[in-house]
Amino acid sequence: MRQLPITLLLALTTASFAADPSAPKKTAPSKTKKIPEIVITATRTASPASKVPAVVKTLDKKQMEERLVRTFPEALRETPGITIQKTSNGQGSPFIRGFTGFRNLLLIDGTRFNNSTFREGPNQYWNTIDQFALDHIEVLPSQGGTLYGSDAIGGTVNAFTKGSGFLSEAEGSFFTHGQADYRYASAERSHVEHLEASIGQGQQWGLHLGGTLSQFNDVRTRQGIQRHTGYDQWAFDVRLDVALDDQWQFTIVHQQARQNDVWRTHDTTSGVSFAGTTIGTNRLRLFDQERSLSYLRLAGHDLHGMIDAASLTLSLQTAGEDQYRITGPGVVSYNDVDVTTLGVDLQLESASPIGKLVYGIDYYHDWIESDGANNFAGPVADDSSYDLLGIFIQDEINVCDRVHLFLGGRFTHVRADLGKFRNPVTLTQSNYSDEWANFSASARFLIDLDEHDRFQLFGGVSQSFRAPNLSDLSRDDFSATGIIEVPSTGLNPETYLTYELGLKAQTEAVTTSFSYFFTQIEDMIVRRATGVPGQVSKTNGGDGYMQGVEFATRWQINPHWSVFGQIAWVEGEADQFIGTTQQTRREPLGKIAPLVGFGGVRWQTKDRRFWTELVCLSYGEAARLSTLDQADTSRIPPNGTPSFWLLSLRGGCKVNDHLILTASLENLLNQTYRYHGSGSNEPGFGVNLGATVMF
Repeated sequence: MRQLPITLLLALTTASFAADPSAPKKTAPSKTKKIPEIVITATRTASPASKVPAVVKTLDKKQMEERLVRTFPEALRETPGITIQKTSNGQGSPFIRGFTGFRNLLLIDGTRFNNSTFREGPNQYWNTIDQFALDHIEVLPSQGGTLYGSDAIGGTVNAFTKGSGFLSEAEGSFFTHGQADYRYASAERSHVEHLEASIGQGQQWGLHLGGTLSQFNDVRTRQGIQRHTGYDQWAFDVRLDVALDDQWQFTIVHQQARQNDVWRTHDTTSGVSFAGTTIGTNRLRLFDQERSLSYLRLAGHDLHGMIDAASLTLSLQTAGEDQYRITGPGVVSYNDVDVTTLGVDLQLESASPIGKLVYGIDYYHDWIESDGANNFAGPVADDSSYDLLGIFIQDEINVCDRVHLFLGGRFTHVRADLGKFRNPVTLTQSNYSDEWANFSASARFLIDLDEHDRFQLFGGVSQSFRAPNLSDLSRDDFSATGIIEVPSTGLNPETYLTYELGLKAQTEAVTTSFSYFFTQIEDMIVRRATGVPGQVSKTNGGDGYMQGVEFATRWQINPHWSVFGQIAWVEGEADQFIGTTQQTRREPLGKIAPLVGFGGVRWQTKDRRFWTELVCLSYGEAARLSTLDQADTSRIPPNGTPSFWLLSLRGGCKVNDHLILTASLENLLNQTYRYHGSGSNEPGFGVNLGATVMF
């Protein structure tokens, strides 16, 4: 029997002393008017959610703690319009409005996480984000191209890190507080331990430190144990905030994470068959990953000049990926990619006669080193670099009291310098350089249908684009089971045009949103056969569309009871090359789960000390398959991925001011299921337990 983690034992001991009745206690805050939700990603500035021309989906740390989420991608699975794909148990990739991988943009505190080596389709990079280090997450669907640049097609996700909260402490007072979290899941016998602490002086400075250790064992389903689905992961984060004066604040952040021995079991003999999927032939295929982010930020507000607010961020990121493979006959191969990214972001805000302006410039430079069994490079070109330079502006115009316009534009210059890669025709070492320019614009509106901002109509037109990255141009590695992708120079950027119309409403008891979107696709980079058996390259050729409907609502019946639900439907098609021919035809876009629903009922005490909820997540049958989907036989069944209903019961109790206990019964129906396009099955019935100790 595993012993209770030492971090939790220490925290429980501390909590027992802190819970002494003779100890001073914090005074409960008085009942006040509900504070409006503030979001940042939609406009690059802090704005009430009711004042932005979109439905920004948010997820805070309390919700993640209550749901006992396992990874960052899985934290998003109950968010309207988002579905999850997992190539393996340690590799998750959200789909946002039908797009995944490098067609979604991830930010951490506003800094680009995407780099130039991200692969086509679902990939594993988001799994390296430690959800315990996050304060909250914002999801901005179908937007971000004008404010943040390349890749923001399905949407932009902004993950905001935890801080010390020093601005909420009394001025000059010294404070220390901390938290320990523990999560256990029986269906994979996993243990996750997290410890964080903050110190500082109120209104002056604050230091926050956190660390997480995760041990995930093999997943258990009704069919038995799925071998080699376990892995280990560690992460830590540090954040220092200093108030230089009433207007300026200086921030330093560092975070780092590593995953070890993450198998892609579907491609190996350790895989399991699901509804007719095939089992791989490799003896072993695994990944190790490590990433870090450090940034310095100087931010000022209420500057009372031509510039009202300013922010300058300098960032440095590293990302490393090692892949090791042993084929069925015993051939050993390896490759690795190491990326270092330097970033600079300058953002300014000014009031003007033509509205509120947000404008600035950002620049990111990647250095890439790649190695492997290939004599010249690894999976991408070695000794390479990649540059993204953008200039952006957005104007918020109040046409009248109830009509608001948001007009924006961005110019982006991209340059790729490929150092060493294998020419797929001559099989000799080659190099290559190319550059592209793009201008994207957006025009959106928000109309208040009543004087209290309870009912609002929103919509608009938004352009976005994705420049060819290093993986598009120089990939020399497996792109699917048994298929090798070779370098493809001479590509052009993908461009997208999204139309959206929606309605959002918020009263004292009901919150509702509805939206329809249509994205026009031009020059999507797609794979085509080269004529060599088992080999593909890339070309611009995929014109098409993506469209969908999203609806979400929540009704707070009384202080104790609430019901909530959401449904999202999405479908898309694009021109694809067929088999080994050079002919194209319009086909469904790959790995899209067309219909997803989620709903539940919640009960809580008036003081929210006790709570419980019954929830159900449902995925419809995914039977509209592209030719590439049909060829992906180890992940997608011949007739498509079956539908499933995932029923869960969860609840919690705030024992005292220092201890919170949480539990959930997952997959009550003990269904055998997997998310569409995934390489392994999800856990069967299991019990998840969580404890949070505050000291």
